[in-house]
Amino acid sequence: MIVQQILKLKADDGVVTVPPGTDVSHVAGIMATRKIGTVVVSQDGKKILGIVSERDIVAEVSRNGNVCLIAPIEAIMTADVKTCACNDTSEHVLEQMTHGRFRHMPVVESGQLVGLISIGDVVKAHLAHLKMEKEALEGMIKGF
Repeated sequence: MIVQQILKLKADDGVVTVPPGTDVSHVAGIMATRKIGTVVVSQDGKKILGIVSERDIVAEVSRNGNVCLIAPIEAIMTADVKTCACNDTSEHVLEQMTHGRFRHMPVVESGQLVGLISIGDVVKAHLAHLKMEKEALEGMIKGF
C-alpha cells in the first residue's frame, strides 16, 4: 500500500498547522480541542518549518515547568522533520517511524505539505488490506 491510498482512506486529510510565534499553551489547547497528537509549524500551511507532538510538550513541561507554556512553539519544535511522499510505501513509512520513534509523518509533494499520516492510519490501512486478502482467499477456497 502507498501513502496516497492511506490519505484517501482518512476521514479528514487536513493538516493542522500553526505559525511560528504561537505560544506552547495555545498549541496544547489546539491539540486538546481537536483531539490530535501533532501540529505542523508553518507560516503558510505549505512549507514545513517544524513539527510538535504532545510528547514534546509533556517533555518540555517536565524539564522546565509551566514557564515553557508561554514560550514560542519553535522553542520546542523538531526542526529536522522526517517526511514522506505520496508514492512511498507504508512499509517504508513504518520503518521510518519505528526507527525514529515518532508517530506522525507529514506528506510532502514538490516541497509542499499535502497531508499527515499517523502510525494509526498506517496500521488501520494494513488491517483493511489484510481483511480484504483474507476474504479473497476464503472466497477462492470456498469456490466463490
